[in-house]
Amino acid sequence: MAGTLEGKKIAIVATDGVEQVELLTPRDKLREAGATVEVLSLDGSPIQGFEHLDKGQTIPADAGVAAAAAADYDALVLPGGVANPDKLRL
Repeated sequence: MAGTLEGKKIAIVATDGVEQVELLTPRDKLREAGATVEVLSLDGSPIQGFEHLDKGQTIPADAGVAAAAAADYDALVLPGGVANPDKLRL
């Protein structure tokens, strides 16, 4: 699979409360496949990940969503968990 996504740019949009494995695993696998991956938070601040109900890693964001343009990306990943998609929806 290495190199199969060369030249592709993918955005991962997340916020505090994201289930960190659902952000970090796709990010790492997409990068291994050759994609350029940017993690976007709502305001460009680092994201507080969680492992179920326990605080996990703080994940750096590359930019805020306001600085991103949909046309610049080939794909979008919205990591799961309960809090992340609910906060993004609001």
